[in-house]
Amino acid sequence: MAYSSSLAEPSRSVFLGVDVGTGSARAGLFDEKGKLVGSSSSPIQIWKEGACVEQSSTDIWLAVCAAVKAACSKAKVAPTEVKGLGFAATCSLVAVDSDSSPVSVSWSGDSRRNVIVWMDHRAVEQAERINSSKSPVLEYCGGAVSPEMEPPKLLWVKENLQESWSMVFRWMDLSDWLSYRATGDDTRSLCTTVCKWTYLGHAHMQHVNDKDSRDMEACGWDDDFWEEIGLGDLIEGHHAKIGRSIAFPGHPLGSGLTPTAAKELGLVPGIPVGTSLIDAHAGGVGVIESVPPSEAEEHDKEAICNRMVLVCGTSTCHMAVSQSKLFIPGVWGPFWSAMVPEYWLTEGGQSATGALLDHIIENHAASAHLANRAASQKISVFELLNTMLETMMIDQNLPFVAALTGDVHVLPDFHGNRSPIADPKAKGVIYGLTLDTSDKQLALLYLATVQGIAYGTRHIVDHCNAHGHKINTLLACGGLSKNPIFIQEHADIIGCPIILPRESESVLLGAAILGAVATRKYHSLSEAMKALNAAGQVIHPSKDPKVKKYHDAKYKIFRGLYEQQLSYRSMMAQALA
Repeated sequence: MAYSSSLAEPSRSVFLGVDVGTGSARAGLFDEKGKLVGSSSSPIQIWKEGACVEQSSTDIWLAVCAAVKAACSKAKVAPTEVKGLGFAATCSLVAVDSDSSPVSVSWSGDSRRNVIVWMDHRAVEQAERINSSKSPVLEYCGGAVSPEMEPPKLLWVKENLQESWSMVFRWMDLSDWLSYRATGDDTRSLCTTVCKWTYLGHAHMQHVNDKDSRDMEACGWDDDFWEEIGLGDLIEGHHAKIGRSIAFPGHPLGSGLTPTAAKELGLVPGIPVGTSLIDAHAGGVGVIESVPPSEAEEHDKEAICNRMVLVCGTSTCHMAVSQSKLFIPGVWGPFWSAMVPEYWLTEGGQSATGALLDHIIENHAASAHLANRAASQKISVFELLNTMLETMMIDQNLPFVAALTGDVHVLPDFHGNRSPIADPKAKGVIYGLTLDTSDKQLALLYLATVQGIAYGTRHIVDHCNAHGHKINTLLACGGLSKNPIFIQEHADIIGCPIILPRESESVLLGAAILGAVATRKYHSLSEAMKALNAAGQVIHPSKDPKVKKYHDAKYKIFRGLYEQQLSYRSMMAQALA
């Protein structure tokens, strides 16, 4: 592809962010003010068999290359204009051998399937055994590992796929694998290792003020923990298989982009590549300083601690930071410097939110009819449902939309409860079903599910504030944040204003910020965030006291649905004993 630029148009400086989500790889190009110049996406393959969910790192890299080339082409960005690159990805687990070739993590033995996807729940039993060890490292992930974290998955592979286990030379979080594939540098991120591997990041507190960010020898692994859970072989070679060198997010890796990777991506060799972030954490970096100018107090280190970021996609992650470490039962963390340097991160989450709404809609009898109606009007199914709800409210002469679901209540734990109950065995509940299979009944079920998800977030916020946080403002990004009913219900139910960022692609911006930091244009990640984050719309909670009273009542029912489930679980266990 040929590019030409006249003398009147000097070359731009553009930062590239790549985000590998559950279903696609996306690339976004941002200018020096943090504005999106262009983006593109490319689908990735996924295999689902029961609790097992797998992908291919080869397929993912091809999708990344396609997305980057398409984004540059669409935005008419020349390779020489891309000054820095950063990666974000789901916290999926990648297995490669000594030649960096894929090693199967699948019962099928298919060597393409070398990625255990973040949402895979094959290792529930291994997680329970690890949690029974009561290791001190568990204090730093809410008291228990989730089957979505890496140690249970590693233990599962060792116990079930011994041939694969013996072949693997590197076990890597997906975002670390992407930066390794791009640079050849095996340095791991403080974000991935601390949040998903039980690495104790605060072992590096003495390095935070080092003038030059650098790879640090991995001194935060707890060898006793790995020995105790049966994975002592991962300690060998100074933890070579899981990470012997660690760096702060945004640290420039190796000599930048390798010639091979540059050719595949259509970029220039040697451009700086920043140490990666998990996708949700990149969303946090891309949005947490997106506050109106009146609230952006330059020197107030505490202001950022009053905010919680909701990264709302297939699942929702709830990110809040504090200056002191806060141990919160059932909520992951405290993770030191895992998102914002020098701050402790608290990470709540709901394992299925966007995925749950899709599930509810797609499995309803009216789904096909609704999809056809939406297509004929050239709008999304969500836009059609939102319009239907407004009409239903007027037709029924109700004071507000939320009042439509007085008889329908949803507990959204269809994929377990990540926070704050930390119960992977929790089940979803729909209360108030009838024989009605109409479009209108689906609209009610959709609204009740949105509300159930928002009550789950209220539970997380209340729980965090009861344990030392002072959260009074939410910032939302991700696909679901573009849905006005989803955001307004969250504001009304939690009672906080919700700030939407100027740039809707916050995860891509967060990844691009890593590339910007790697160029040394900014002295720190915090400085880059303040320069490149910007606020957009602010959604305020309803001032109508009836709305608050209504949601308080529904929230009590929401909490009761789980308590009843525990009681029923106990009754059935006794009956089968």
